[in-house]
Amino acid sequence: MSYDSESSNPDSRSRRVRGRALVALAALAPTALAGWLVWQAMSSPGSQDDKPPKVLPLPSHAPRSPLPSAGTATVTVTATPTPGAPGSPSAPAASKGGSGVGPLAGKTVVIDPGHNPNNFRHTQEINEPVDIGTNKKECDTTGTETNDGYTEAEFTLDVSRRIRAILEKQGAKVVFTQNGDRTFGPCVDERARIGNQAKADAVVSVHADGANEGQRGFHVILPAKVKGGAADTAPIVGPSRELGVRIAGKFVLDTGMNASNYVGDGTALDIRSDLGGLNLSTVPKVFIECGNMRDSRDSALLKSADWHQKAAQGIADGIMAFLGG
Repeated sequence: MSYDSESSNPDSRSRRVRGRALVALAALAPTALAGWLVWQAMSSPGSQDDKPPKVLPLPSHAPRSPLPSAGTATVTVTATPTPGAPGSPSAPAASKGGSGVGPLAGKTVVIDPGHNPNNFRHTQEINEPVDIGTNKKECDTTGTETNDGYTEAEFTLDVSRRIRAILEKQGAKVVFTQNGDRTFGPCVDERARIGNQAKADAVVSVHADGANEGQRGFHVILPAKVKGGAADTAPIVGPSRELGVRIAGKFVLDTGMNASNYVGDGTALDIRSDLGGLNLSTVPKVFIECGNMRDSRDSALLKSADWHQKAAQGIADGIMAFLGG
């Protein structure tokens, strides 16, 4: 996925406060954010209506936007050809049921590897619009890639397979929306249906972003409260937010990755109303953008098999914390 920033000017009081505090707090901001996220990930569930505290955003030369309110769309998906990627070790291709033994026994988790390695061969099909409740949007996109051609679709599959291996060892049943075995897609509406039909306890869509050089870090996308057509996210907004906060906290802890410096104003959280995969979900669901494939420093991590394992562990740990495992 890729991000188009929407900046907003802070009010005069905010500017004065930031001006006085900038020098003293700049070095402490990443630590403060990481500490809060880790505390959220470790703590017992609290009020789902609580909002994350504001912390000084991480330094960036790019404009930043604050955590948006429900119903505000701040990110767009673009299609970029992705002609191949370097290989890396991954778990076996076929999805399996959980062992039925372990802290997650009886739980069903749907992992949604973003995009599909074959999408670029089927641009006509993936450009066909589908109903996402509030409007129509293209079936899917090809995703983004690093500057040297490692695709988001390959990244998401490898990390997703690693997540599955971790969760299955804890007894969970893990379902994939796609495993690189389809000619294209599935479309975003079908991705949502797979989670709904599985009656999943949690759904996580794995992605990496395609922003500009210098825009770094990860963020978790939460569903906005939307209603229209087949979309009604009111029942899942609260639990999805809890799932997202716990994943963000564990991701910081396990990967050392900073929160995005271009989305979410340093909170690592973003709320969107324009994603069919969230709008049409009837079960708790979030997206995670693990980093920016177009930034040279982030892309070095995103191409590392060792870092893939850390990312998978962070996401899996967040899911387990949410499910009480």
